[in-house]
Amino acid sequence: MLTLYSTQSSGNSYKVRLMLAKLGRPFRLVEVDIFAGEHRTPEFLAMNLEGRVPLLDVDGRFLAESNAILFHLAEGTPLLPADAFARAEVLRWMFFEQNSHEPGIATARFWLRQVRGGRELRAHDVDRWMEEGYAALKVMERHLAARHYFVGDALTIADIALFAHTHVAEEGDFSLAAFPAVRGWLARVAAEPGHVDIEWRPEIRGAEPVLA
Repeated sequence: MLTLYSTQSSGNSYKVRLMLAKLGRPFRLVEVDIFAGEHRTPEFLAMNLEGRVPLLDVDGRFLAESNAILFHLAEGTPLLPADAFARAEVLRWMFFEQNSHEPGIATARFWLRQVRGGRELRAHDVDRWMEEGYAALKVMERHLAARHYFVGDALTIADIALFAHTHVAEEGDFSLAAFPAVRGWLARVAAEPGHVDIEWRPEIRGAEPVLA
């Protein structure tokens, strides 16, 4: 049984919950309250020295970093292409998500929506977040203008990685009004089989979690 250490409002944690739901894999969910410092306890740091969520327990082995977890779970599924070049393309967009997309869009959402007083605490960073976030959205818009998904003709973990923070970008003060291709892609991803929203969590019936 997989165990996922997750924070419900975290886009990175949502990536993994969405992936597990799509695969129909039962898992035990452990909520980690990062605002109460539960990710900095000795017990959690013994599992992940960086003290971050999500964290996946795979038979006593701990895997951190949301995109690494997606890659592990996708092995042998249609969400990770078998073709070597296509797999590299998937990784290219997942690196883009972490390096060019998340630092603006996800960080703005965290500080402006989730941290009390965050807008005042990080007022000097807002312009940079907006510049970086909109630059990433423009790249996505150009790429999606002539295609339905980021790699090939079907959903991959590259789409899941980018969907997680993009679909809540407006919570970080980003407007998607000027990005019709991005909006269309978001709708396609949300319409895919097995999709769940960011509030979803597995039901517990008896002693086992059930994907509902």
